[in-house]
Amino acid sequence: MTSVMRGVSAAACAVLVASLAACATGSTNVDGHTPTPSGESSSNAPGATTSTSGPRTFTVVMSGDVLLHEGLWATASNDAQLEGRQGMDFRRILADMRPDISGADLAICHLETPLGPKGGPFSGYPVFAVPPAIVPALVWEGYDACTTASNHTLDQGFDGLQRTLRLLDTGGLAHAGSAATEADSKQPLMLDADGVRVALISETYGTNGIPIPADEPWSVPIIDVQTIEQRARLARQEGAQVVIVALHWGDEYVHDPSAYQTDVAGQLAKDDDIDLIYGHHAHVVQPFDRIHGTWVAYGLGNAIAQQETDMNGVWEGITARFTFTERPSGRFDVTKTEFIPTFISGYDPVDPKMRWLNIPENLHDPDISEDEKAQMRAAMARIKGDVNLLHARADGLVMGR
Repeated sequence: MTSVMRGVSAAACAVLVASLAACATGSTNVDGHTPTPSGESSSNAPGATTSTSGPRTFTVVMSGDVLLHEGLWATASNDAQLEGRQGMDFRRILADMRPDISGADLAICHLETPLGPKGGPFSGYPVFAVPPAIVPALVWEGYDACTTASNHTLDQGFDGLQRTLRLLDTGGLAHAGSAATEADSKQPLMLDADGVRVALISETYGTNGIPIPADEPWSVPIIDVQTIEQRARLARQEGAQVVIVALHWGDEYVHDPSAYQTDVAGQLAKDDDIDLIYGHHAHVVQPFDRIHGTWVAYGLGNAIAQQETDMNGVWEGITARFTFTERPSGRFDVTKTEFIPTFISGYDPVDPKMRWLNIPENLHDPDISEDEKAQMRAAMARIKGDVNLLHARADGLVMGR
């Protein structure tokens, strides 16, 4: 698979498109050591499957909020102009993380905001309508699907919800969460991860007080344990071998999971039909935990966003990477759990060059200034602490690259 090299380094990555192998990946635990699981070479690339004589395995990655503010649009416009083109190009913003996203067997994003019409008008916080030019960039990045259930799903009403899903369909990006028809709302999204059928369920805590349309009560799924369990059971009946639940939940800017989050996670983790639970919405990194044997990543923070606030952590996020392995029973279990610390470079209106950066990789880049590296080291230290607030390291959580 071809991919881009790390876009921030002029010396090591002079062009955007190059071999994925040129940007090697690996993993270290939160202390910086490199573990080698029994029977596994440390040179195994993320996404690689075992030989046909061994058990089947696949990797899935998911990242935090894709929350488009005006500074990201300005950067995308500036990047397009630098290449002599009109419109917006979000690829350079995403390029640094492309090897990690495209290197997985299954990659999931969270598109938090509705898409506006192709020609605009666009709007940011608090009622979003964002440029649809993000869609081809997400596909280019390597995402297979996006979750769409969030507190902003109805910012542009049901028409905006329909437009968003239509544009995702046209762009070739699968989606789970909000629904344009009642029939779609009842059908679990099935994805392929190197031949393994994976179901994705997406629900949200609410819609910022915007009423769900009375004629389309099924359009935005509100978190309900019983409903999620029913969806998971249906997915299994329809052939899902793995079921992943994505929840838009938690208290904004709070690293500790709320009592509501832990209660819902505790109930869902008992369900044998559900294999993995993760979340977003807090806009800061929240911890991992293993409950009743099921991994829960409470909050992945922001992937790309421009939240100009004094709240700590909004420029930071993680991309979670889970390796699933087939057991002799045919069941797939998580056998490796990783987090990749990420950082969003700030917005400069004079020279807009916001970038989504892989922190461990960029700390070794000679073209990154020491001031920037100091910021990223501080961010990585905070992220290491946040993901381990519930002592997930003891259950095997490691830091990926």
